[in-house]
Amino acid sequence: MKPFHLALTLAALCGVTTLHAADKPTVQQPDVAAPKMDAKTGQPQATFMQKHESFVQIAKEGKAKLVFLGDSITQGWGGAKAVWDEAFGKYKPANFGIGGDRTQHVLWRIENGELDGIKPKAFVIMIGTNNSATDSAEGIAKGIAKIVETVRAKQPQAKILLLAVFPRGNRADGQLNAQNDKLKEVNATITKLDDGKHIFYLDIGKKFVPGNGPIDKAIMPDALHLSAKGYQIWADAIGPKLAALMK
Repeated sequence: MKPFHLALTLAALCGVTTLHAADKPTVQQPDVAAPKMDAKTGQPQATFMQKHESFVQIAKEGKAKLVFLGDSITQGWGGAKAVWDEAFGKYKPANFGIGGDRTQHVLWRIENGELDGIKPKAFVIMIGTNNSATDSAEGIAKGIAKIVETVRAKQPQAKILLLAVFPRGNRADGQLNAQNDKLKEVNATITKLDDGKHIFYLDIGKKFVPGNGPIDKAIMPDALHLSAKGYQIWADAIGPKLAALMK
């Protein structure tokens, strides 16, 4: 292999962002693993790496039987501990959610230790909303598919509950904003990942937003992140399916 092509291969495998002459990182592709970068230093973001390392340690302990993968919406279960404990405590759950994560960041994390040492019975995956402002629906769906593929390869014994990307954002007229049209396209694609054996797709968006909106601020105060009431709705919506997957 020529040195130039070898360098590109190693960069891709390591999640390194290629730099142009102006030293500006290229746009990260949704289906290519990459750590979250600090725009000022050009290095992996410190808080991202700290959380990642904490998840790697949890994985090494080998106790978790249910793992949630996602972004700040998943991380937010930490603020609804009573709901989390009541709904999932019996499953020995682990929350691997990091605020601001995109598909490429979750992909990098699970390729770099967060799936090593544990043998969960199930994963709950909900990711992609942070890609919606910049990436195409096709690209986001590819990123989600790559995450599911990676979990399947590294954890073949586990079932995957793949959730549709949740609705987000109200317009001034009270209807859902344009990003939701893109997310609907994403969801229409990733539903096809459901194989009825190992991967199970579930869209619970209507539980949060009946009709076309507006989003109820009692459920999503900022029209994106969930309140305790919202997390209770989430727990209730996936409870029956999750119970079957955890047997």
